[in-house]
Amino acid sequence: MLQSLFNGTISKFDLIVLLLRIPCILLSLTVHEVSHGYAAYKLGDPTAKALGRLDLNPLRHLDPFGTICLLLFGFGWAKPVPINPLHFKHMKRDTAITAAAGPLSNFLLGFLGAFLCRAASYLPYSQPVYILMLFLSVFSTLNFGLALFNLIPIPPLDGSRILFAFLPTNAYFAVMKYERYIMIGMMILLWSGIVDLPLSGAIDSLYSLGYNLFYLFPAA
Repeated sequence: MLQSLFNGTISKFDLIVLLLRIPCILLSLTVHEVSHGYAAYKLGDPTAKALGRLDLNPLRHLDPFGTICLLLFGFGWAKPVPINPLHFKHMKRDTAITAAAGPLSNFLLGFLGAFLCRAASYLPYSQPVYILMLFLSVFSTLNFGLALFNLIPIPPLDGSRILFAFLPTNAYFAVMKYERYIMIGMMILLWSGIVDLPLSGAIDSLYSLGYNLFYLFPAA
């Protein structure tokens, strides 16, 4: 799709998918960030709540560049929810739980979208049903992409905060000193397409798993 956008040959299908991604992104990023904030709040940190980041208004959570990456590539990020680990009883553990809450919410949304897409396939075929299935497919794969990308253990992605639970504190903060340079390197890899193949393969596998979960229900 990205190549089509740049060379001016975008198809009607590509345009529809691009438009469908917009509401998917708004919902997915909002749930992702609110999940971070809610987990932190339940673990004793009121920072996100005090700053209004438990709000379901998408505009409070969008990061412009991360949103564009998500729109074009299917991989991206939102504006990080501020947390204060000093409020946690167990700093490393609770920081990791808070970080994992966002990707976990996207995994759940991804499986839900794939499951509902399979369920919708039993409806009589029509253009609205086709658009619904396409929306659910885009919604599912985008959520899986958001979850997997954010679990990469490089700062400032969620995976780096999960890594904090397993690294010595000194080693973790030594890595964090180079956060800006690591992120620039990651952006270069993203634009080059090197990370597309492994992430796309994982997304396809997760989508197939969610799609086939439908068969576990006797009524299906």
